Amino acid sequence: MPAGGGLLCGASGLALLLAATATHFWLQRRAPGGTASLGLWRTCLGGHCRPHPGTPALWEATRVLMLLSVLTATAGLALGLSVVASAARRARARVAGVTLLLAGLLALLGLGVYTAGTLSLLGPARSAWRFSWSYILGWVAVVLISSAGLFHLCAAAKDPSPESSEVAGA
Repeated sequence: MPAGGGLLCGASGLALLLAATATHFWLQRRAPGGTASLGLWRTCLGGHCRPHPGTPALWEATRVLMLLSVLTATAGLALGLSVVASAARRARARVAGVTLLLAGLLALLGLGVYTAGTLSLLGPARSAWRFSWSYILGWVAVVLISSAGLFHLCAAAKDPSPESSEVAGA
């Protein structure tokens, strides 16, 4: 399997990206009555969760970028899996690599927008809040998915098999 490292990193990164996007522990703080947490989709206080009462545009942008990243990473992983059964392995590995790099870039943008937006939104109260494990999983997913893209591109560059399009054109 020419892109085994890429598939492993891609699958791990996709799992972490899904967990980060779906959970509500992006920010946490200790509060009277328990802990409070904020995620992309809901707010929780003392174990009682509800949707955000009003969602700032920056958080909406983060939601869109993270969902696009999940979809793009899924497509890149599927393309990476199809490399094994394809005659045009080099081309598919290249496309899988570029797709996974795009997924990493989308997640990077989403996390960057969330970071900048949240810090400005919380203002002076930001010292009470801490970025939590869902947020950290997102950053680890960026590294894994981007690495998967690079692994696929390297596998495509080192693949000795001829491209089906090159064979047909000869």
